[in-house]
Amino acid sequence: MTFKILVVDDESDIINLLKDYFEFNGYQVLLAANGQQALKQVEKQPDIILLDINMPDFNGLQVCAQIRNFVFCPILFLTAKVEDADKINGFRVGGDDYIVKPFSIDELGARVAAHLRRDQRQRITSKTKFTGDLVIDYTSRTVSCRNVPIQFAKKEFDIIELLSINSGQVFDKERVYEKLWGWDSEGDSSVVAEHIRRIRAKLSAASGKAYIETVWGVGYKWVG
Repeated sequence: MTFKILVVDDESDIINLLKDYFEFNGYQVLLAANGQQALKQVEKQPDIILLDINMPDFNGLQVCAQIRNFVFCPILFLTAKVEDADKINGFRVGGDDYIVKPFSIDELGARVAAHLRRDQRQRITSKTKFTGDLVIDYTSRTVSCRNVPIQFAKKEFDIIELLSINSGQVFDKERVYEKLWGWDSEGDSSVVAEHIRRIRAKLSAASGKAYIETVWGVGYKWVG
């Protein structure tokens, strides 16, 4: 089995070192140089995450706190900090281990392998998208903003799922209706516009952003 490891660090030397080491040892390596990139890479469902704490703007503790309820793989913090309080904070937000820089690359590799071996518990495979302040969990069919759930009707979530999975792609209302209602349904595609109006209102009220953009004369697309 080829394990997928996500390495998050803002130091290019460390990124390159870990990429070369883990690829040589048969891992598929995903890379992120900051917290926002890490959220995007998490959508690829890594088997384990190496997460630097001391990154500017959006640090490793904040990343871990945002993803921990939706990601079930081990998270190992990389940091130069050594105080007990820092370690406690790391474990409090959901970290599984704490690797202090500078570290032995072979010891790190052994600890990663040990975590993967121990991670034989039944894990839920959850496909999740992090977009701005939103978390869309396609498995549980839920949307939350800053950990507060937003309630959507079934067809509203269906539209969110269709557009957000295909972010940036434009769908006209007839295509949305065909995919989600089917041409043999009673009614017409005008119902799509009303559903999107309600979705936008709920998203805007929760996050201040509508996320669904109208491409005039063409259709709708997900932005964010």
